[in-house]
Amino acid sequence: MQHVTVDSTRCQGHARCFAFAPDVFDIDDEGYAFVPEDKSRIAEVAEDVQHAVVNCPERAILIKADPDTEDPQA
Repeated sequence: MQHVTVDSTRCQGHARCFAFAPDVFDIDDEGYAFVPEDKSRIAEVAEDVQHAVVNCPERAILIKADPDTEDPQA
């Protein structure tokens, strides 16, 4: 599993992530992107999320291995 987040210290509210992947990203009342908790864990990084990552001018989207699902034997 992967964990998708938006770094709120970097996000400037361009909303490109939301334009590419509205099923993953959302916009708060002030216009900044975030990933709702129920959408933050994904099994595979879909093409629309990859497009969101590469098109974020602030490089605010982070995708990391989900620590809650990592294999301790690995």
